[in-house]
Amino acid sequence: MPTYISLMKLTEQGAKDIKNAPDRVKATKKGLEAIGAKMTSFYVTMGEYDYVSIVEGPNDEAALGFLMGLSSLGNVKTLTLKAFNEKEFADIVKKMP
Repeated sequence: MPTYISLMKLTEQGAKDIKNAPDRVKATKKGLEAIGAKMTSFYVTMGEYDYVSIVEGPNDEAALGFLMGLSSLGNVKTLTLKAFNEKEFADIVKKMP
């Protein structure tokens, strides 16, 4: 299953409602499960980004749709990276000319 790493920044709305953020994370996990995805890790971070999540999902289309829906709620802005594990990386390199 593809892996996605999302770097998230709270919006002003999300920061004002920070006390409800843990419940939003739980709701996000349930929403991901509904599309056949799973959040494998979630971190609150210090620095440029407020949250980092690692998600395994069925495909890019499902991930994009979910992320657009998440962003539309107005609590976070996301920057998402598609990640390749060590084996996938090795397989890609083997196919190089």
